Amino acid sequence: MTELKYINANGLDFGYFEAGPADAPLALCLHGFPDSAHSWRHLLPALADAGYHAVAPFMRGYAPSGIPADGAYQAGAIAADANALHEAFGGDGDAVLIGHDWGAIAAYGATGSAPGRWRRAVTMSVPPLGGVLADFFNYDYGQFKRSFYIFLFQTPLAEAGAAAHDMALIDGLWRDWSPGYEDAAEDIAHVKESLRDPAHLAAAVGYYRALFDPSRQVEAYAAEQAAVTATGEVPILYLHGTDDGCIGADVVQGAPDHLPAGSRMELVDGAGHFLHLERPERINREVLVWLAG
Repeated sequence: MTELKYINANGLDFGYFEAGPADAPLALCLHGFPDSAHSWRHLLPALADAGYHAVAPFMRGYAPSGIPADGAYQAGAIAADANALHEAFGGDGDAVLIGHDWGAIAAYGATGSAPGRWRRAVTMSVPPLGGVLADFFNYDYGQFKRSFYIFLFQTPLAEAGAAAHDMALIDGLWRDWSPGYEDAAEDIAHVKESLRDPAHLAAAVGYYRALFDPSRQVEAYAAEQAAVTATGEVPILYLHGTDDGCIGADVVQGAPDHLPAGSRMELVDGAGHFLHLERPERINREVLVWLAG
């Protein structure tokens, strides 16, 4: 994952890493917040060995990928990016989609709005939004406390707060969200590199502002936006760590009720939010077995 490449899709230039032959079935891996494409360094070679063209782009607004001129960071926009990247990489109906955090949200929208593009999908650490948003105000104090950053990001103080003290907020989120992961320094450094520029940091915050503010949602992505909270038809493996400090494991118990037919949920004991980095061998195995089904 040392060679950075670029491709244009959905009107944006995306920086990406890849592994495996370009003519193999596409396996698109999408990261979340606060994260980067480097997060897939364990899974990409495993996917390539299994016969996939594994691709991990930096999400829109995360350097070195571009900042959209229309300022669209809604869930539908990143779902549209996934489908556009499928097209740009020459994907077909054998393509698979793997998403973590915001990448999981993109996967729900992409597979839901264009099921013919994707054979199977894997999502991690964020369950289907249809269930999460409907039950949001039924969560206990513990989950509200874990979600403090979402409320911070709705305010004018968001960018200044996230940038303060060498982006110490990002360090804190990684500690809290994956308390058992002791080797996060490299990952955090890559995240800060992606978000160091104020415009890119504002882009990452923009994802959260668009989540609750319809005025920030662009009509061009209406179909993908609707698909994000609908139950699609592409089978999904949902993985969640039992020690996730971002979204508690108790919150996701109802996730299977909002997954497509033929889907499955698996809890990963002892793993936190960044479970694909904490338990790479376990996650690689779960992903490859699911995709082979």
